[in-house]
Amino acid sequence: MLADGSSSTDSRAYLMRLVRGVEPWDGTEAGQQAEVLSWISSGAPLYRTRKPDVPDPHLVSYFVARNRGGELLLVAHRKAGLWLPSGGHVEPGEDPWETVVRECQEELHATAVAGRIAGERPFFVTCARTRGEGAHTDVSLWYVLELDTVVSYDRREFAGVRWLAPRQILEEPIEVLDPHMHRFVRKLMSGL
Repeated sequence: MLADGSSSTDSRAYLMRLVRGVEPWDGTEAGQQAEVLSWISSGAPLYRTRKPDVPDPHLVSYFVARNRGGELLLVAHRKAGLWLPSGGHVEPGEDPWETVVRECQEELHATAVAGRIAGERPFFVTCARTRGEGAHTDVSLWYVLELDTVVSYDRREFAGVRWLAPRQILEEPIEVLDPHMHRFVRKLMSGL
């Protein structure tokens, strides 16, 4: 059941509202937002049905945890070979916020607490080609969480985790991060 109480048959309309609710940071995000809206309204499959890449593209929820000191949590994703926000694939009919709640528990063994900047709504939207075997396009809705500590995490999926100040992330070469991470950080800094 989606957060607005609708059934999965209404999920496209709900996703359209979520994506339209994201205020684009720049021309790149505005273009990708338009691309995502077109994809959702096209009737194409939205949810991954077979690992790692069927259908291509499919919907993902990312979440960036922010602590009281303003640092952001990134994870060293084993398969991607990049430092990324946590997150996962949205299941058919699942509200993308529910994906955040589920994945936060599975990956970081923590309870998701919506950040004040956007609440339980996405803050950023991207389309990005993944790397490695089974490369495909992830349509990602990015959420901001409030989380102060990570005591343990899924070591099968992540080689490590680290908290970084936004300026430290911006100093990292983009080749070791999600390709949209610098833009996300700039948008977040402007919204705080």
